[in-house]
Amino acid sequence: MQEYSEASIRVLKGLEPVKERPGMYTRTDNPTHIIQEVIDNAADEALGGHAKNLRLTIHVDGSVSVADDGRGIPVGLHPVEGVPTVEVVFCQLHAGGKFDKMTGGAYAFSGGLHGVGVSVTNALSTRLEVDVRRDAKHCRIIFAGGAVTAPLTEIGPCPARQTGTVVRAWPDERYFDSAKIPQTDLERLLRAKAVLLPGARVCLVDEASGEEKVWQYENGIVSYLEACLPAREDDEAGYVSPVFSAERYVGAEEESGFAEGEGAEWALAWCETGGGGESFVNLIPTLAGGTHEAGLRAGLFESLKEFASHHALLPGKVVLQAEDVWRTVRFVLSARILDPQFQGQTKEKLTSRDAMRLVAARVKDPLDAWLNNHPEEGKKIASMAISAALARQRAAKVIEKKKQSSAAVLPGKLTDCESADTSRNELFLVEGDSAGGSAKQGRDREYQAILPLRGKVLNTWEISQGEIFGNNEVHDIAVALGLDPHPLNASSTVLEPLRYGKLIIMADADVDGSHIQTLLLTLFFRHFPSLITGGHVYIAQPPLFAIKTSAQSKKRPERRLYALDEQERDQIVMQLVESGMREENLHVARFKGLGEMNPEELRETTMQPETRRLLPVRLDAEALAETRRLFDLLMGKGEAAGRRAWMEAKGNEVIVDV
Repeated sequence: MQEYSEASIRVLKGLEPVKERPGMYTRTDNPTHIIQEVIDNAADEALGGHAKNLRLTIHVDGSVSVADDGRGIPVGLHPVEGVPTVEVVFCQLHAGGKFDKMTGGAYAFSGGLHGVGVSVTNALSTRLEVDVRRDAKHCRIIFAGGAVTAPLTEIGPCPARQTGTVVRAWPDERYFDSAKIPQTDLERLLRAKAVLLPGARVCLVDEASGEEKVWQYENGIVSYLEACLPAREDDEAGYVSPVFSAERYVGAEEESGFAEGEGAEWALAWCETGGGGESFVNLIPTLAGGTHEAGLRAGLFESLKEFASHHALLPGKVVLQAEDVWRTVRFVLSARILDPQFQGQTKEKLTSRDAMRLVAARVKDPLDAWLNNHPEEGKKIASMAISAALARQRAAKVIEKKKQSSAAVLPGKLTDCESADTSRNELFLVEGDSAGGSAKQGRDREYQAILPLRGKVLNTWEISQGEIFGNNEVHDIAVALGLDPHPLNASSTVLEPLRYGKLIIMADADVDGSHIQTLLLTLFFRHFPSLITGGHVYIAQPPLFAIKTSAQSKKRPERRLYALDEQERDQIVMQLVESGMREENLHVARFKGLGEMNPEELRETTMQPETRRLLPVRLDAEALAETRRLFDLLMGKGEAAGRRAWMEAKGNEVIVDV
């Protein structure tokens, strides 16, 4: 046995965390992402209007250099750290010029956010050189393995107007599955930067082959999308609408709750052969989409639905859904967001809740105008969406016929959804009538149903299947689902009458809410286990805290953020303070329950698929015996002594809300 003492606790400093756990900071299949961090910094200079040229060179020795003609990284002594600022940028995590956006810092909008970008590049490179031209001086600093090997040195003078930064990195192959950077990935990244920066000149040079590629798009995303569309004369490609492009940003006098300059630019076309597209946030490609794409989708859906209704294009009993409109859209979306939040350091998915509302509001009015000015094109687009809706409803009828043979009278307090598409439908089991009222107003009535629960459900762990329906709440849940009680080894056919693809437990984020969750999970595990094994049960994660920031100016409007627990609350507050927000301008409120949330808050944080957080409930087949033993211990009526002993032994693992 190794000794565990005070000396066993290791503190990682500087760039050591990156070297120990590189996968937490970047993708490790190849070095593309650490080079992308350098590209993003150069692009941020262009996004701010400070650079017009970006040049990437793949050198013969395997290194990659990125050059821009921006302002140049500051090289003077940092006022706090006492070393050259360029050294701080490349040697310290969470150091950068993109934190103080609330007070109008060096970057209003940027793709770089966390301050760990190029420092990760430095940590995972055997060598890194930085050349800066600024203030009529040419300076250079050299690193190896993240440490300075040649301190900042003035190489000589340069013309005062000749400014910019060149970063050359030699990725360390020890940290990557493959040391080779796919050139196609670099081409895609650089071409996207050129597309999103109209007029900027972006070059890729391969020293080995002598090949040089240049991208420069005066028309930006319109030219890019047109190049991706099938030829109009190609009959097999089907209908392709004219490209609709526009941009819309928040104005200085606009009272929208967003910062001045936030908004989006987009280009759209509809194609019968199917949709798809690319999205970006502050020039960062978001390969996994996110809330800005959800906003585009919502804006398109609302606009086309109104157009079809106004022109009486919808056949009787046909209900359009967002997917019917979205499935044939080809798009390029470029969102500009002051303080975006991404899922993970690689920034492949945007998670900022406000982004959905921002983009949807920017898109809808211009699209309304375009459809009304192009009615024939609008009717063709609507026709494609209606055809998709009819096909979807025909498929749903087959499922509906299977269910009607054993249909029961649905409980009166159930607020059902309109859709018959079981795979899409969701049933929320909501704690309390007050929360149920907010949930009914905040839901999407197309596919979300609400069943409020009065009080706590019966503990059904030791109740026989023939007796559980004596409890009104259990009876209503079973009837709403359309299921009968069944054993764990029941055939898959027991789920055929199921009316909802997702069953979501939505209880308060407190002790009583946790108790209700436990009682419901007991019911499902004991009497409806196929719901869990089939992956149909989820637990909603409503926030416990709301953090409101006071408006700093019209450019910095008030914001409202949400936190699941104390730890996330403290993290958000710390980030806001670090970004320049004064503590007296922060107001933290604690929700006492779901009933305190208004319908809009409940929809945004807990019900809307693009912005909510759900915890899936899964059953591990290998741990089935242990799961049963634990349920026996915690829910059995005769296990009081065992529960007491368990709490004494495991009390430190229990999460309580006092």
